[in-house]
Order: sequence, then structure tokens, then C-alpha cells
Amino acid sequence: MNQPDHNTNDTPAPAKRPTILRRLLSHHELATLLLLLHAPIDAFAKPEIPQLHEAGLVETVSSDAGGSRIRLTPEGNAVLRGLGIK
Repeated sequence: MNQPDHNTNDTPAPAKRPTILRRLLSHHELATLLLLLHAPIDAFAKPEIPQLHEAGLVETVSSDAGGSRIRLTPEGNAVLRGLGIK
């Protein structure tokens, strides 16, 4: 008996979910994520913040004093959980 060929299905394959990291994190970036695990830090206090922000691992939030603070995003927390840290 003929089996249906699943490879010729006209429906498109589900899109792959983009991965969080496009590259390996440096030890400085990992250290910054660890700092943020315990408390937000002042915006751009560390030179690694722009790269982490671009990767979606940190976000900028307004503080009560009107300044900007940096904190982990859910994706940043996921990276630390993946390392067994959180």
C-alpha cells in the first residue's frame, strides 16, 4: 500500500524559533549578567551593556530617581538557568 509522502506536504514547515545567543558570551558579559542577577545596575555602568542589550539579555528601565537602570530580561535569566546558576 502506498504511504503518504510527508515530505511533499504543501504546508510550510514551522519557522524555527530564533536562538537567544548568536555568539558565545565573553567572561566579562557573563560576569555582568551575574551582577544583574542580584540587583539592577546603573545604565551603561559596564562596557558590556550595549552588546547584552542587543542580544536581548538585558533591558533598560527607569528608576524612581529618574535615572536609567539595567536589569536582566527573561532571556538573560534563561541563560543563567542554563548555566545552572539560577
